[in-house]
Amino acid sequence: MIKETDARFSRFTPDKDAIYLRMAIKAGEDAKKAGNHPFGAILVDIDGNVLMKQENIEVTERDCTGHAETALLRKASKKYDKDFLRNCTLYSSFEPCCMCSGAAYWANIGRIVFAASEAALLEKTGDNELNPTFRSDCRGILERGQKDLVIRGPVKELEDEALAAHDGYWE
Repeated sequence: MIKETDARFSRFTPDKDAIYLRMAIKAGEDAKKAGNHPFGAILVDIDGNVLMKQENIEVTERDCTGHAETALLRKASKKYDKDFLRNCTLYSSFEPCCMCSGAAYWANIGRIVFAASEAALLEKTGDNELNPTFRSDCRGILERGQKDLVIRGPVKELEDEALAAHDGYWE
């Protein structure tokens, strides 16, 4: 079941979420500077500690699964057990795609927060072959699973910031 809130994550106010989302957006900007697609992700534990930051690595590492979220979750699942990850939040500059949503599900992430929607990204990139999409949202994917998840996003007040990292990239 998909939920908007859960008592475990009550310390994460919208203002705190904005701090972590801006870190994810910055990771996306760093990815762009490194020659990758401008996406970023952050993993935060239940106490608010940033555990990992990840840029998209798809282009420079020639890894079709090198989305920021999937790359981060591969590393996190090697370092932390699923019980620990259940109390973590994945912050993403953009709504996780179906692959990244699946990675979050299988990693046992308890909460996902994203700045901008897949629909807003598609509107920005158009039918660009470098950014194919399933035109689906992460809630639609994750609600089919058996786990309770908290999802917050898009965070409308940060959507323009997230989209700005893509200016000039997809042209």
